[in-house]
Amino acid sequence: MKRWIVAVAALFALLPAAAQMQEAFPSYIQVYGRAEKEITPDEFYLQIIINERDSKGKISVESQQRGMIAALKRAGVDVEKQLKVANLSSEFFKKNTSVASAKYQLQLGSAAEVSKVWQALGDLGISDVSILKVSHSRLGEYKREVRLEAMRNAQQSAREMAEAVGQTIGRCFYIYDANNDVMPAFYDNAVVMRSAKLAVAEGAVEEEPLDFKTIRLEYSVQAKFVLE
Repeated sequence: MKRWIVAVAALFALLPAAAQMQEAFPSYIQVYGRAEKEITPDEFYLQIIINERDSKGKISVESQQRGMIAALKRAGVDVEKQLKVANLSSEFFKKNTSVASAKYQLQLGSAAEVSKVWQALGDLGISDVSILKVSHSRLGEYKREVRLEAMRNAQQSAREMAEAVGQTIGRCFYIYDANNDVMPAFYDNAVVMRSAKLAVAEGAVEEEPLDFKTIRLEYSVQAKFVLE
C-alpha cells in the first residue's frame, strides 16, 4: 500500500516537470518556403579599352578618345554621367604624357543602346568592348520582396499542413536563411558583338533585338512553428 502511495506521489511530482518540458520543447512543424522572380535588366555595364596598337600607332589614344566621346554623344549617351575612366596606362606613360592605352566603363539603359553603341565604336575601329555585367536599378528592392515572399510561403505551408490534422500554428521560433547573393549572368562577348552588328545592319536596333538573360532571383527559407 505504501509503495502504491509513493508511486502515485512520484507521478504527481513529475507532472509539473513534464508540463515545463512540454513548454520548453513544444510540438512543432518544420517547413520550407520558396519564392522566385525574373527581372528584365535595365542596367548594362560595358568595358571599353582603347589601345594605340589597334591602329598600329597611327592614331593616338587621345585622338581615339575624342572620336569615341563624339560617337557616344551622337548615339544619345550622356557622357558625363554614363562614362567613367577606369584606368590609364602607358607601359606606363611613354613619350612624356602620351598615354598608350585607356580603359573605360560605360553604363547603358537598354539592349538597344548596347547595340547602337557597339556598332558606333566598331565603326571607329574600337573593337575591345566587353560586357562587365547586367543589373537592375531596383535589384535590392526586388531581393527583399522575394525573400519576404519565401517566408510568407513557409508560413502558409505550415498553416495548411496543421489544419489538415485539426491543429493551428503558433509563433515561429526558428528561421534559417542560407541564401547567397544573385549569381551574375555571363555572356560570350563575341556572340553579342555579332548580334549587335547584325541588328544595326538590319535596322532593328530600336526593337532591342539582343538576347540578354533575365536576372533570376530565387530564395528559400526553413522555418519552425509551434503546433497548437
